[in-house]
Amino acid sequence: MSVPKRNVRLGIALIAVVLSALPFAVGLGMGNAWVRVLDFALLYIMLALGLNIVVGFAGLLDLGYIAFYAIGAYLYALLASPHFGLHWPAWAVLPLGALVAGLFGILLGAPTLRLRGDYLAIVTLGFGEIIRIFLNNLNSPVNITNGPQGIARIDPIRVFGVPLSKPLEIFGVHLPGVYLYYYLFVLLALGIIFVTVRLEDSRIGRAWVAIREDEIAAKACGINTRNVKLLAFAMGASFGGVAGGLFAGFQEFVSPESFSLMESVMVLCMVVLGGMGHVPGVVLGGLLLAVLPEALRHGAGPVQQMLFGRVLLDPESLRILLFGLALILVMQYRPAGLWPSATRRREFSKPGP
Repeated sequence: MSVPKRNVRLGIALIAVVLSALPFAVGLGMGNAWVRVLDFALLYIMLALGLNIVVGFAGLLDLGYIAFYAIGAYLYALLASPHFGLHWPAWAVLPLGALVAGLFGILLGAPTLRLRGDYLAIVTLGFGEIIRIFLNNLNSPVNITNGPQGIARIDPIRVFGVPLSKPLEIFGVHLPGVYLYYYLFVLLALGIIFVTVRLEDSRIGRAWVAIREDEIAAKACGINTRNVKLLAFAMGASFGGVAGGLFAGFQEFVSPESFSLMESVMVLCMVVLGGMGHVPGVVLGGLLLAVLPEALRHGAGPVQQMLFGRVLLDPESLRILLFGLALILVMQYRPAGLWPSATRRREFSKPGP
């Protein structure tokens, strides 16, 4: 049964109002530091949507996805900072970052076309670590990446010549930099969601799903599995490259420490726990796993103080413990994810008596 257009417009308007008011509500209630957490959550959502193309749609396990994030971030840092004396505008660097990351995605996908499962995971994990080690050591004999010290004083993202890192007053409303970045990230995240949904409903999306379900049958039906796999790697990597460029402009500093294996694992957890192959589920997983660790970090100390009168466990260690426990519980009781698609829900449902 189709949903009336009036209800659809009403739902879109309600979502727009909530997204517009969210930074003000969070800033007034918990401070601008939590608006910054929202900014990072949106970046993680973009990353999770890109990885969802590779893992959720095409069924290719990628443990080195954070490498494309690093490529986009360092490309922005090199072309928009005093490091090489270049100050390219963000709107020229971000598409270039998507293109370069997409090319690296093809370079990763080409040698791994015959690999599946654990073997593919090991190769992609190695690719991610190679990129991080290269970035960490490309400071001699020619200093390209500044090594472990990273690249600082990166140019902030500008919109119509206005830097988003500085506060702005519009019609008497004071907007800090984290608010401005939030609105930019929301618009770009919505654009990526739109592209992902359109891809899912396209012939290419159906070809990815066919390969995920049975690659041999897909090939027998006439699908060019080689090209379709490479396209999945390239498309997912390009989203990661855009998110990396946004991260560099937002932080105004990048270093190899930001692109460790744990970041790849975190993004993969967002896709799996949210619901592989289901765009709303992936968005939910990205939001929860970006916000939940920070909530546990800030709440562990006060809760212990209230219950025991003193802090028994370091909040950082307790945060990791609780986070791991939450993952185990979700995988035990919601193996298809928190918000799976109808297809995966049927696959994971137990047969009746």
